[in-house]
Amino acid sequence: MKVAVFALAALAATGCMGRTMSGSSPAGKTSLQISISVGAREAPTKLWTLRCPDGGTLPEPTRACSRLDRLANPFAPVPKNVACTEVYGGPQMADVQGTFRGKPVITRFLRTDGCEIARWDRVGFLFPDA
Repeated sequence: MKVAVFALAALAATGCMGRTMSGSSPAGKTSLQISISVGAREAPTKLWTLRCPDGGTLPEPTRACSRLDRLANPFAPVPKNVACTEVYGGPQMADVQGTFRGKPVITRFLRTDGCEIARWDRVGFLFPDA
Protein backbone atom coordinates (compact mmCIF):
# COMPACT_ATOMS: atom_id res chain seq x y z
CA MET A 1 0.00 0.00 0.00
CA LYS A 2 2.85 2.39 0.83
CA VAL A 3 4.33 1.73 -2.60
CA ALA A 4 1.08 2.74 -4.32
CA VAL A 5 0.87 5.96 -2.30
CA PHE A 6 4.51 6.73 -3.09
CA ALA A 7 3.93 6.06 -6.80
CA LEU A 8 0.95 8.42 -6.88
CA ALA A 9 2.96 11.11 -5.09
CA ALA A 10 5.83 10.69 -7.56
CA LEU A 11 3.44 10.90 -10.49
CA ALA A 12 1.98 14.13 -9.16
CA ALA A 13 5.45 15.57 -8.60
CA THR A 14 6.51 14.88 -12.20
CA GLY A 15 4.02 17.34 -13.57
CA CYS A 16 0.75 15.56 -14.06
CA MET A 17 -0.85 17.92 -11.57
CA GLY A 18 0.12 20.95 -13.70
CA ARG A 19 -2.73 20.44 -16.15
CA THR A 20 -6.40 21.01 -15.77
CA MET A 21 -8.88 18.18 -16.18
CA SER A 22 -9.62 19.24 -19.75
CA GLY A 23 -5.97 18.81 -20.79
CA SER A 24 -5.41 22.51 -21.37
CA SER A 25 -2.45 24.38 -19.98
CA PRO A 26 -2.51 25.74 -16.44
CA ALA A 27 -4.06 29.12 -15.86
CA GLY A 28 -2.03 31.89 -17.37
CA LYS A 29 -1.41 33.51 -20.68
CA THR A 30 1.32 32.55 -23.14
CA SER A 31 2.58 35.36 -25.33
CA LEU A 32 6.10 35.08 -26.73
CA GLN A 33 8.38 37.08 -29.00
CA ILE A 34 11.00 34.93 -30.71
CA SER A 35 14.02 36.32 -32.56
CA ILE A 36 16.50 34.12 -34.36
CA SER A 37 19.97 35.11 -35.56
CA VAL A 38 22.54 33.15 -37.50
CA GLY A 39 25.38 34.66 -35.49
CA ALA A 40 25.67 36.45 -32.17
CA ARG A 41 26.64 39.76 -33.77
CA GLU A 42 24.04 39.82 -36.51
CA ALA A 43 20.63 41.40 -36.35
CA PRO A 44 17.81 38.85 -36.06
CA THR A 45 17.09 37.11 -39.34
CA LYS A 46 13.68 35.85 -38.24
CA LEU A 47 11.13 37.41 -35.92
CA TRP A 48 8.06 35.52 -34.73
CA THR A 49 5.29 35.94 -32.18
CA LEU A 50 3.24 33.22 -30.51
CA ARG A 51 0.05 33.78 -28.53
CA CYS A 52 -1.61 30.67 -27.21
CA PRO A 53 -3.92 29.03 -27.86
CA ASP A 54 -3.71 29.87 -31.56
CA GLY A 55 -2.28 33.23 -32.57
CA GLY A 56 0.84 34.98 -33.70
CA THR A 57 3.09 34.99 -36.72
CA LEU A 58 4.88 31.69 -35.99
CA PRO A 59 3.91 29.08 -38.60
CA GLU A 60 1.28 26.66 -37.25
CA PRO A 61 0.66 28.49 -33.97
CA THR A 62 -2.02 26.06 -32.77
CA ARG A 63 0.38 23.14 -33.14
CA ALA A 64 3.20 25.08 -31.44
CA CYS A 65 0.92 25.93 -28.50
CA SER A 66 -0.12 22.30 -28.18
CA ARG A 67 3.50 21.14 -28.18
CA LEU A 68 4.48 23.78 -25.60
CA ASP A 69 1.56 22.71 -23.43
CA ARG A 70 3.00 19.19 -23.21
CA LEU A 71 6.37 20.40 -21.88
CA ALA A 72 6.79 20.90 -18.15
CA ASN A 73 9.46 23.62 -18.23
CA PRO A 74 10.55 24.31 -21.82
CA PHE A 75 12.57 27.43 -21.02
CA ALA A 76 14.64 26.06 -18.14
CA PRO A 77 18.39 26.67 -18.45
CA VAL A 78 20.94 23.87 -18.51
CA PRO A 79 21.68 22.98 -14.87
CA LYS A 80 25.02 24.32 -13.59
CA ASN A 81 26.58 21.00 -12.52
CA VAL A 82 26.02 19.03 -15.72
CA ALA A 83 28.81 17.73 -17.95
CA CYS A 84 28.13 18.57 -21.60
CA THR A 85 29.74 17.19 -24.71
CA GLU A 86 31.99 19.61 -26.53
CA VAL A 87 30.07 19.52 -29.78
CA TYR A 88 29.46 22.72 -31.71
CA GLY A 89 26.03 22.82 -33.34
CA GLY A 90 26.31 26.10 -35.23
CA PRO A 91 26.15 29.85 -34.79
CA GLN A 92 22.37 30.09 -34.48
CA MET A 93 20.98 31.99 -31.53
CA ALA A 94 17.35 32.44 -30.48
CA ASP A 95 16.00 34.87 -27.90
CA VAL A 96 12.58 34.23 -26.37
CA GLN A 97 10.80 36.87 -24.30
CA GLY A 98 7.29 37.28 -23.00
CA THR A 99 5.09 35.19 -20.78
CA PHE A 100 4.61 31.44 -20.55
CA ARG A 101 1.61 30.25 -18.54
CA GLY A 102 1.44 33.74 -17.07
CA LYS A 103 5.07 33.79 -15.88
CA PRO A 104 7.79 35.99 -17.38
CA VAL A 105 10.28 34.43 -19.80
CA ILE A 106 13.57 35.97 -20.89
CA THR A 107 15.98 33.36 -22.23
CA ARG A 108 18.50 32.65 -24.95
CA PHE A 109 19.02 29.41 -26.85
CA LEU A 110 22.41 28.59 -28.38
CA ARG A 111 24.01 25.60 -30.09
CA THR A 112 27.42 25.85 -28.40
CA ASP A 113 27.62 22.39 -26.79
CA GLY A 114 25.69 19.14 -26.46
CA CYS A 115 23.51 20.38 -23.59
CA GLU A 116 22.58 23.59 -25.36
CA ILE A 117 21.86 21.70 -28.59
CA ALA A 118 19.52 19.35 -26.70
CA ARG A 119 17.82 22.34 -25.07
CA TRP A 120 17.41 23.96 -28.54
CA ASP A 121 16.06 20.75 -30.06
CA ARG A 122 13.48 20.37 -27.28
CA VAL A 123 11.74 23.57 -28.44
CA GLY A 124 13.06 23.66 -31.99
CA PHE A 125 9.51 23.95 -33.33
CA LEU A 126 9.67 27.58 -32.08
CA PHE A 127 12.63 28.22 -34.40
CA PRO A 128 11.47 27.24 -37.90
CA ASP A 129 14.07 27.53 -40.65
CA ALA A 130 16.79 28.44 -38.13
